[in-house]
Amino acid sequence: MNDLLTRTRPFLTALGIAIALSQAVPSMAQTASRIQAADFIVAVVNSVPVTNSEVLLMRNRLVRELAGRGGQLPPTDRLNREALDMLINEKAQLQQAQDQGIKVDDDQVDQAEANLASANQLSRQAFHQRLAQEGIQLSSFRQQLKNQLILSRLREREVDTRIKISEQDIDQYLRDQAQATREGPVDLNLAMILVAVPEDATETQVRAAQARADDIAQRARRGEDFAQLAKAYSQAMDKGANGGVMGLRSSDQYPELFVDAVRKLKPQQVSAPLRSGAGFHILKLLEWRQSAMTVTQTRTRHILLRPTAQLSREQAVARLQEVRRQIQAGQTSFARAAQDISQDGSASQGGDLGWTGPGQFVPEFEQVMNRLQPGQISDPLVSRFGVHILEVLERRQVNVPEKEQRDIARAALKEKRIDEAFERWVEDVRGNAYVEMRDPPQLPDLTPAATQR
Repeated sequence: MNDLLTRTRPFLTALGIAIALSQAVPSMAQTASRIQAADFIVAVVNSVPVTNSEVLLMRNRLVRELAGRGGQLPPTDRLNREALDMLINEKAQLQQAQDQGIKVDDDQVDQAEANLASANQLSRQAFHQRLAQEGIQLSSFRQQLKNQLILSRLREREVDTRIKISEQDIDQYLRDQAQATREGPVDLNLAMILVAVPEDATETQVRAAQARADDIAQRARRGEDFAQLAKAYSQAMDKGANGGVMGLRSSDQYPELFVDAVRKLKPQQVSAPLRSGAGFHILKLLEWRQSAMTVTQTRTRHILLRPTAQLSREQAVARLQEVRRQIQAGQTSFARAAQDISQDGSASQGGDLGWTGPGQFVPEFEQVMNRLQPGQISDPLVSRFGVHILEVLERRQVNVPEKEQRDIARAALKEKRIDEAFERWVEDVRGNAYVEMRDPPQLPDLTPAATQR
């Protein structure tokens, strides 16, 4: 099986952003040195202390995350409170994990660190250098990484595995989604009765036609057979043949006037008369169904080089740069180059990965693929599997089978319920912990004037 299709669940986004350069506050090394000599306990969670320096480090982490997302900094007091609150929750959860015997060894931390370095397109050595430039001690970073791995496992045990989604839940979700998407494209089956109005009709003739249409609509709403009323009174071209039924078709194939009129109707309900240039229309909604769900599939091929002791990442990038140049110059073909040098299982097929849908590749690969137009070849990109160049061959829209629609619904429901359950669980853990607040944190101000001093 192709490695790229083995998609791992993303985690530790905050730590991935942690190496982003932040210009919103002084570096951690500078600020930490100011309070190191005066460090003190600001809170106790059960028997575990929370120190002033820990709050500073957490606050700096929050600032870097906001800077990485391009967000504005909230007031300093609010950031300080949030940093302290997060630390109290974290300490309480880590104690629960310890009570349950949840552990993470150094090898698992090494793997998580390597994944973060790869996600940021850095070697581990360069990753460590970036941390040092930011004033982040490697030992502190690895401890925080270990804590996040422990908390992730605790959440999976306490929250994720307890969420169950039934078939009835999925049915209701799909019904709700269908109702919510009535503003978008749907398939409609309508029946119509037309009371015609001549182009040169007098006001008296128009009022008479409207009165006739109102009477027919009322009779239909009282339960008279719509098909018989259509055959008796409709002045449409087919004279109400087939009971006025116009057939199931996409909403964009009906006049907008009709679609707007039935949007709030339930099946088998009848509309009030609608005026158009042809006269007065009475509509019955026979069937409403959501248009088939579609997804965009992409057919892609790639060439993969895996860095080794003999081939550094930089050398792999340079080699693929040259291969890309040769392909674009017509000196070789993409398929031939893939067969000659690619270290992926797709090499024998010229690098062809076939048709794939959203979420089937790792994010760093898929993001580049989605930006390319058919026929374009990417610059070398680094993923957790190595260095690639890729070419998008073609794209298509395909209907999502019912089973896949239900799988999508199940995943969406589970994610929503996990988020809700996680918030309740955090509150429960915090509520069951003994928290003693001590002296308030003493942290440098984050206002522009203060940071420039």
